[in-house]
Amino acid sequence: MKNFTVSVVIPNFNGEKLLEKNLPVLLKAKENSENRIGEIIIVDDGSVDGSAKLISSMFPSVKLIRHKKNRGFSASVNTGVRAAKEDLICLLNSDVTPENNFLEAVFPHFLKSKVFAVSLNETGEFGWARGFFIDGFIGHSTGSKPVTSHDTFWVSGGSGVFRRSVWMKLGGMDEKLLSPFYWEDVDLCYRALKRGYGLIWEPNAKVIHEHEATINRLSKRNVQKIFERNQLLFTWKNLTSANLLRKHIVGLFKRLAKHPGYLRIVVMALGKIGVLIKSRNKETKEAKVSDEAIFSRF
Repeated sequence: MKNFTVSVVIPNFNGEKLLEKNLPVLLKAKENSENRIGEIIIVDDGSVDGSAKLISSMFPSVKLIRHKKNRGFSASVNTGVRAAKEDLICLLNSDVTPENNFLEAVFPHFLKSKVFAVSLNETGEFGWARGFFIDGFIGHSTGSKPVTSHDTFWVSGGSGVFRRSVWMKLGGMDEKLLSPFYWEDVDLCYRALKRGYGLIWEPNAKVIHEHEATINRLSKRNVQKIFERNQLLFTWKNLTSANLLRKHIVGLFKRLAKHPGYLRIVVMALGKIGVLIKSRNKETKEAKVSDEAIFSRF
């Protein structure tokens, strides 16, 4: 078996308390040679708490990269992946607590050259991810939690392992279009699927994830607006099927008729039209698998 090695990348914004809790657990897991963790990188995204000081003083073996100003989740992750030296990238949010052997089960999947990423098993209700096209929009939901590995629609940027070489080929997360957060990991995985790569959910790679511990500090109204805007941008960027695109246009007008306030979301999305067109042109040119083929699998 190829001796894959792992760079763990953690984006951080004002997560001092979470790091204080979870970093010692991760460092303990790093001591388990079966996890093959070569380095731990934390990208601090302009925090104003004591995160950077904590890392430097209490965890000197951790590589700290600092953004002078807050640039968002995807920019932080991209910074960490560019700096990483190992074959595989394990993305962990600061609110994730790994089990001591959390990476052992992922390596056999990467022996298949077309596997791009493996999703870790978060305790709770989240299993493999379903993907669907409904009422003109791309959406996703959680599937079941089987005892064996399963194909998945996307792999979370908060608890997943990615093949670095493919990540770099894909250009990483789309920070220009989808910052500050939401849909960037779904977008990355969808682009991988459309180029013929596979995504796996692995039940034996276990972590505990306190979901949205950082985002929950923000205004729920603003967070929801960003979520809806990025869902729309994701759909406009990646939906290349002429048939599904027509259905999307019909669905969009029906949504506007039923919820006139959604016009604000459309206007927000149109504010990024220049970046969107460039990204869409790239996807149209490079996609090898149809949208219909992807949705039929999930």
